[in-house]
Amino acid sequence: MSSNTEDFNADELQAPEWMNDDFFLKVLTSCEGKGSKLKMRSAKISPASMKGDHYASVMFRAQLDYELEGVHKSKSVIMKTMPENDGHKKEMLGKTDIFEKEIIMYTEVIPRFEKILRAVGDDTVLKAPCLYHALQPKKIIVFEDLVPKGYEVVRGRVLNAEEVKAAYAKLAKWHAISYKINLEEPHYFDKFERGMLSMSNIAEQRFVTDGITNFVNMLRQTPSLHEYLPYFEALEPKLLEKCRASFIEFREAPQPNSQYVLCHGDFHSKNMMFKHNKETGALVDVLLLDFQIGYVGPIVNDLIYSLYFILGANLRLQFPAFLYSYFTNFIDTLKKIGFKGPLPTITQLHAQHRRHKCFEFFLLTTFLPMWFAVEEKTEVEALMTSEEFRRNIYKSKSYVEYLEEHLPRFLHLGYFDD
Repeated sequence: MSSNTEDFNADELQAPEWMNDDFFLKVLTSCEGKGSKLKMRSAKISPASMKGDHYASVMFRAQLDYELEGVHKSKSVIMKTMPENDGHKKEMLGKTDIFEKEIIMYTEVIPRFEKILRAVGDDTVLKAPCLYHALQPKKIIVFEDLVPKGYEVVRGRVLNAEEVKAAYAKLAKWHAISYKINLEEPHYFDKFERGMLSMSNIAEQRFVTDGITNFVNMLRQTPSLHEYLPYFEALEPKLLEKCRASFIEFREAPQPNSQYVLCHGDFHSKNMMFKHNKETGALVDVLLLDFQIGYVGPIVNDLIYSLYFILGANLRLQFPAFLYSYFTNFIDTLKKIGFKGPLPTITQLHAQHRRHKCFEFFLLTTFLPMWFAVEEKTEVEALMTSEEFRRNIYKSKSYVEYLEEHLPRFLHLGYFDD
């Protein structure tokens, strides 16, 4: 790990005082058993992730040295907690239920998913081991550190085709199991009603609401993109309303021939860790992370999101092939776990994608320029809090060049016809 403090989020440079020996003894007691005789020797705390990896939490790594029944042991853990420093992050997230939802995910939902897979001979692992969690006096989740086991977040490059395909395979199994449960037990996911754009604390933030306006202003100033201006001008006043309708569709207006699943909600490349063979470089496994904003919604929403935040520009044109691979895994999993209803078709999937095109336009106009900026080492805090900063990212040469190359795709697909 780099010793340069500029590589890490400012609120992760100093652990809070309550992360002390007493707290770590609670964690270790949870891991080792209530009757264990434990004694802390030392705890070395450091940031758990790099700047730009995440925003909606504060994360630390702790290397714990302790004695168990007189035997020296060590354990590395990852601690995920809510922001305590006053500022935008605390204000935006303080009144949400994202920690409550993630604890339920790790302790109830995902263990059930994995149990269903084990029952049919599938040993797929969907999550990192959760060692400890609490909502009082502080909201905290403690995970086993996966780095010593060879897992890492991919940084400094885009995912390759093998990694992308593996990530989609995990998502397909997740979606298939949740699709079956949601149809058979309609109230099982009632606690996962709200997604990112149906959570007012997030959906009403200026970095969400101003994106389409900044995009339209950029089109006006960019001659090479003028032909797309009339469509986006017409879309501007209704884009967010249409996106929010997508997020609440299952609860309020479910559509025929549509599939609804427990969406991950933030399915991007920084929310997964990959393990490669150290000698050959071959991919061994991928684990998904960060289940704070999961919700029941259209199956395509995770897939549309992935188009921009898992696939690099070099792979986006191969999205139909990745989608087919994902869908094959989705159907195979449904069959394997004993789904008895009519199987969805890939034609239905493509139709849903088109019907939810406004979510894709939202990502293209609002989140993608921010993603470009983060990849160029822009401070996430500045993106979230400074309107002027966000306006300026639309001048990015790489973003404009991307639009020049890819906006014709929407024209050719007929997305601008209505």
